[in-house]
Amino acid sequence: MILEAAWMIDDNKQKLNDLNVFPVPDGDTGTNMGLTIGAAARAVENKNDDDISTMADTTAMALLRGARGNSGVILSLLFRGVAKTLKGSASADAALWAQALQCGTETAYRAVMKPAEGTILTVSRLAAEAAAAAAASEETEPSVESVTAAALEAAKAALADTTNQNPVLAKAGVVDAGGAGWVYVLTSMLHILQGGERHVKQNVEPAEAPAAEAPASAQAAFETEDIRFAYCTEFIVGRSGDRDPELLNAFLDGIGDSAVLVYDDEIIKVHVHTNNPGTVLEEALTYGALETVKIENMRLQHSEKVMEGTSAPAEPEAPAAPAEPEAEVGFVAVCTGAGIASVFRDLGVNELVEGGQTMNPSTMDIYQAVEKVNAKTVFVLPNNKNIIMAAEQAEPLTKKRLIVLPTVSIPQGITAMLSFDPDASDDDNRDAMMEAASSVHTGQMTYAARDSSYDDRRIREGDYLSLVDGKLVDTDRKENDAYRHLARHMGKLKNISYVNVFYGEGVTEEQAEQMKALLEKEFKNAEVNVVNGGQPIYYYMISAE
Repeated sequence: MILEAAWMIDDNKQKLNDLNVFPVPDGDTGTNMGLTIGAAARAVENKNDDDISTMADTTAMALLRGARGNSGVILSLLFRGVAKTLKGSASADAALWAQALQCGTETAYRAVMKPAEGTILTVSRLAAEAAAAAAASEETEPSVESVTAAALEAAKAALADTTNQNPVLAKAGVVDAGGAGWVYVLTSMLHILQGGERHVKQNVEPAEAPAAEAPASAQAAFETEDIRFAYCTEFIVGRSGDRDPELLNAFLDGIGDSAVLVYDDEIIKVHVHTNNPGTVLEEALTYGALETVKIENMRLQHSEKVMEGTSAPAEPEAPAAPAEPEAEVGFVAVCTGAGIASVFRDLGVNELVEGGQTMNPSTMDIYQAVEKVNAKTVFVLPNNKNIIMAAEQAEPLTKKRLIVLPTVSIPQGITAMLSFDPDASDDDNRDAMMEAASSVHTGQMTYAARDSSYDDRRIREGDYLSLVDGKLVDTDRKENDAYRHLARHMGKLKNISYVNVFYGEGVTEEQAEQMKALLEKEFKNAEVNVVNGGQPIYYYMISAE
């Protein structure tokens, strides 16, 4: 059932992404849920154990540690409740399975600080209620299959109604993406229970919302300024004391929203939106050591690209670390594009990890690079908000001191490297490098992957999209118009002394010079340089500081 669910979400992840993502070649809920349940699939795939309790525990723990994003965390909570109910049971009948589904929903609701209706929570709750009713039915002989079938039918109906329950979904004309993911999970489970084969393509779709005027996303209903709490903060704390995690839950209630907290005897995992991530992490440290940390600026979220797919290759053995590090400090940077890689090399980066907008490297990829660096302290520059958490997860794997600088773009990473002082302490360098990186403005030009609407703009597939610091500033059908408009919006930035234009694959040097000339007109007192970055997806990445 888990393996089939992982396949089905992977097979439909773009449909889930299309429900709530700005139309840059990107991914969100589908990708996050896929990666989360993909972690569980890898954990159970070769585990030959007929004991349902053991398999449920394995699934829940893998989901907890592999959860990505809010949808992934809630998915892990649903299965945590299931595992809690099944604990100690070799098998499950209809009543126990229905109870497990109910416990999963209750666990998820308890962990979410301010649960909102019209979400995966609603879909899972109504599905669990239907399962309980089916298990208690006296008209038929209940079975695990009939209970799951009842849960699925209720989930489909609940999913269709999410559009009416959530104003953002209603405006965009879509159903809730997380709820649609849970429908896929239940669909997969029922398919297996009915004797179906794994990986068989099914013609089962989540319930459709009323047709919108054009394909749209729930996120498109938001303006960047509508985001009240800017930083999506996620972390895992290894429990080392007796403090009650519910106290941390209460603390989160006063510092942000969208808070989700889940814990077991070993760890506490937290997701919260806040304007003060440092304060949250300081409080978290009173419960134990931080194992992983991910902080993302949600106002930049629309311009990033996440890795597609739920499956990952088997984790290779890490390379042997040198017996005695020779250097005090080394560097690892994540980037893509030969020209950009060359820049990082020239600035002193020891190891490069391939990744960025089109793909996110795994924790193991970053860990291997860190182990190759012959130094006591290694700075890691993720250069993408979706890679920060994976980088943080490498910290407990290595004996070296690992300092992850939460750089969210290539320009930030380059500026951070330029600010490194070999005579300063590690902590001073960390602060100085991030202070410098935070002063960088980033302009980007990419394309629309599909038709959509955003900020009352009609966006057509193939349109040129111009972004400044993650915010969409213009859409154009013609390339030259896009050049002019991006340069004009960049020109509104104040006190700019240096501008670097990194042009991507498929862009000619002549075209890059055209962009340079436009920027020189806007920044009359700034030095403007052009570099062949060779990056995919983004025709231009422009650094202004």
